[in-house]
Formats: sequence, structure tokens, C-alpha cells
Amino acid sequence: MAEPARKTEELACTVNGVAVVPHLTGALFVPEFSALLVADLHFEKGSAYAAGGQLLPPYDTRKTLSRLAQAIEAHQPETVIALGDSFHDLGADNRIHEDDADLLSGLVKSVSEWIWIEGNHDPEPPARFGGVTRPEMMIGGLALRHEPAKGEAPGEICGHLHPAAKVLGRGRRLRCFATNGARMILPAFGAYAGGLSVRDDAIKSVFGRCPDAWVLGREAVYPIPAKRVGG
Repeated sequence: MAEPARKTEELACTVNGVAVVPHLTGALFVPEFSALLVADLHFEKGSAYAAGGQLLPPYDTRKTLSRLAQAIEAHQPETVIALGDSFHDLGADNRIHEDDADLLSGLVKSVSEWIWIEGNHDPEPPARFGGVTRPEMMIGGLALRHEPAKGEAPGEICGHLHPAAKVLGRGRRLRCFATNGARMILPAFGAYAGGLSVRDDAIKSVFGRCPDAWVLGREAVYPIPAKRVGG
């Protein structure tokens, strides 16, 4: 359960008894396994929208890679695990700028192991960047997958739903980690990925209630208990 709201950059919590560290980039570090988890990178979402006639600045992939490099530098993980929808669609590999492709390949090579979990947007992540692909996996008491399982799933860490929250009666909605202590949904990491309120039924149905939110601020992660989370 979340502690009272306070500002900190390296505050840890637990998921199914395993200590995890939410990072202000939207990555989650698991010290016991030296693993860095990220979800919903959505590389090349901007170029996908542009192809459909909705013009957006084509720099989302580079911005996402920059934050990913920041998270890796902060925690120096042995393993990076991307929890699905890393690429916005199956054509992303053909649209990515070669400079961005080189940046991504370099990040993959910078760690001992890189794992791509299959997502609904990218059931077959491009092979040229390296790493291995799995439908889902376990590390200790944690079950890592893209979409949340139905029913109770202690230890589950997933993505897909892009959680976001705000403090009741204040400010705007920001991306967040959503958790009840038994399982967790990671925020969407991609620059253009957006967010869904943790009070939405799609997210509440995962936890059986509104979850606690660990909100991403500019300088820190802010744990907000469910009773203080606005819509």
C-alpha cells in the first residue's frame, strides 16, 4: 500500500513482497534481480499517425529513447525487460530513423540481457535490434506480461492500460504506476502514449477498486493513496 504523499526520487514499494523502485521516467527497477522494467514504449507512434494524415512532430522515438537511456544510466541494470507494445505497429521498423535505430541497438547492447515481451501492437518485435522475445515470463514472485490477467494475479506486473492519476481536487492528470501491493500496472513510457484515469472501470476491474497511484512528477515520484486520487 502507498505511504502518505511525499516527494522522493528513490522511494521503494513492494509488489507481492518483492521490493521495486518506481523511477520518475516511468521505468521500474527490481533490485533483487537487477532488472529494469518498462512498458508501452510505442516507438514510431508519431510516424504512424502522420501516415494516417494526423501530423505530429516526428521526434517521439528519440525522446522515448533519451528517457530510456536516463533510466538505464540511473540504475545500471543487468537486464531490461520491455513489457509489450514497444513498437507502435509492425511497420515501425521500416519508418524508424537510422540514428534512432542505432541508439536503440546501442541500448540493447549496453546490458547483459534485453527481453521483449510480446504486445498486442507488436506480437513480433523486430529482430535486428537484438534481445530475445517472450510471450510472458516470471522472475521470482513476479509475473511479467503485457495485458493484465483476468481475476486475481498476485505478483503480476504489466502494461497496456496506460494508467494516469491526479491528486483529488488538484492539478492535471499525470502518468503513474498503479498498484494495490499485490500487482502493478506500469505507466506508458512512450512520449505519445497518453494515459487512462486509474478511476476508469478498465483499471479498477484489475484491482477490484481504485488502486494507489505513484505519480510521475518533474523531479520525483509521488505516492498517492487511493482515497486521495481524483478522476
